[in-house]
Order: sequence, then C-alpha cells, then structure tokens
Amino acid sequence: MSPYPPRNARNGRPARPRPPLDEESLRALALHYAGRYATTRARLAAYLHRKIGERGWGEEAPADVDALVDRFADLRYVDDAAYAQMKGEALVRRGYGARRIGETLRAAGVGEEDRQRPESAARANRWDAAHILARRKRIGPFATAPADRPTREKQIAAFLRAGHDYDTARRWVDALPGEMPDRDPSDDFED
Repeated sequence: MSPYPPRNARNGRPARPRPPLDEESLRALALHYAGRYATTRARLAAYLHRKIGERGWGEEAPADVDALVDRFADLRYVDDAAYAQMKGEALVRRGYGARRIGETLRAAGVGEEDRQRPESAARANRWDAAHILARRKRIGPFATAPADRPTREKQIAAFLRAGHDYDTARRWVDALPGEMPDRDPSDDFED
C-alpha cells in the first residue's frame, strides 16, 4: 500500500473521500450494476456488500442487501435462470462441455434448479461443442500434422479442462488431420 493518499486520475489532486452509503445510494449502485452487467442474485449481493465494506454505511438501521436483491429479482432486473441459459449457450458456442458449464454457473451463484436446463442442453450438444473446441484449438482433424505424445497429452488436457469427458477427448485428439472422428451413437442422447 502506498504511503501517499490516492490521487484523482483527472487532475492529480488528492481524491476526496466518498461519503458512506445510504439506502438511496445503495439502490443507485445496484441499479447501475444490474443495468451494466448480466449478473446473478449472488453476484449483485456480493458487489453491494463489497461497496458497503469500502465506503461504510451511514444510516442507523443496518443495510438490507437481501431485500434489495429480492426486489431486483421481482422486477426481473436480475434473473438467475435467464443468466444461466445465456451463459450456458455462450459457453457451448465456445466449445465447453457440461461439467465446465456447471462449474461456471455454480461459481456465479446460480442455484441447482436454474443450472439444470443449460447443463442438460450442453450434454445433448456435447459432440458439437467438442467439434467447436477441436476446430478452435486445431486439434485432430483440424491439425496440420499428427500430434506427438506430449502434444497429444496437452490436447487431451485442454478437452478435460473445457469440461469434456476423456473418451470424447481421446476420439478427437486421435483423429488424423483431415479425417473427422466417428460419432458415437450415444452422443446423440442426453446422459
């Protein structure tokens, strides 16, 4: 931490301390955050608690962050199910598997009920997601040459980190350049 007071970025003068938050300013912060970012109830609550910790609370009654977050959810400014669907679809388009999508949504604070639909959609589209990942990373049929053992291990690890199962990863990595791997009939159905 610097021994010097924080400086205003525009004029170089010392920054004025921000006043403590009250109900109105907390609501304004929440509205700005929800309007700017696709978010979840848990992330909005964490943001508001962090801001209260940074600036303090200026009213006698304690801040009721949960009531404010519930109000935003009732108004549908924050919708965990819609966030989970949007985020899950975006991750599938990038080639991620169901396990990684579930972990990402869990880390964002999305409840199990809201995670089920995107996770099952990802399981249903797992072969297409693996195809996208292989193309994006130039693995298997999209490579210019067959992979040597260390490269093959790194490629399998990339598939596993992306949330795919080992069998799918192995089939894509073992495919020769220019030859698409055979699609297993079980890839057409959800687990």
